[in-house]
Amino acid sequence: MMTDPISDMITRIRNAQAVKKATVVVPFSNLKWNILEVMKRYNFIADLNKIGRGSKKMIEITLKYRKDKSPKISSIKRISKPSRCVYAGYDDLWLFKNKSGLRIISTPKGIMSDLEAKKMKLGGEILLEIH
Repeated sequence: MMTDPISDMITRIRNAQAVKKATVVVPFSNLKWNILEVMKRYNFIADLNKIGRGSKKMIEITLKYRKDKSPKISSIKRISKPSRCVYAGYDDLWLFKNKSGLRIISTPKGIMSDLEAKKMKLGGEILLEIH
């Protein structure tokens, strides 16, 4: 049994980028899918696909690399953990890494970036920071 599937997904992405893999496969969940869609929208990953059926459903993530073959994601960090949830109101959302980074937030309107949440005046649980 896995206690934190989001941390597992992050670790799989980090490990795949360390060995320059083109794709990585993680078990499917709607939360992971929504997080990855935000990452794709902000060009941190190239593509994602659902593969398999039923309980064997997986997500295939196509990783993105720069021209010098360094990973597009230089760091990815889990902020809210099962042991410690971190919440922020929309007025507490400051710019992360001068807009070159991204925070992914779980809001009442769904999973979105910190920029989208600030525009919609929504706060929520800060899940990840990506740079």
